[in-house]
Amino acid sequence: MISQEAEQRLQRSRKLATLLDGAWGIPHTPWRFGIDALLGLLPVAGDLVSALLGLIIVWQAHRLEAPRRLKLRMLANIGLDFLLGSIPIIGDIADIAYRKNIRNTDLLEAWLKK
Repeated sequence: MISQEAEQRLQRSRKLATLLDGAWGIPHTPWRFGIDALLGLLPVAGDLVSALLGLIIVWQAHRLEAPRRLKLRMLANIGLDFLLGSIPIIGDIADIAYRKNIRNTDLLEAWLKK
């Protein structure tokens, strides 16, 4: 059973992940995007801000005393997205397709439910 504090942190992480990765849909497609994809349009600075915002979810995991391995995996997702974001056009597509924040929130939720 998940504690009330853990549930609240997970909900905050889920809201942030949705805002960053899936706030809006592309009409007539299953694709969703969020602020992360818009930030990715700004070379370097946008990807840096996106990575920093993604660290908030890792911080929530840290506050919940998640294992180091989980936090490293979450950081790897952020790092991969940052590297992909540095490639013109491919990085913009990756921001929509990879959805690192939702992935990280899913990892955190799976760990909490174990």
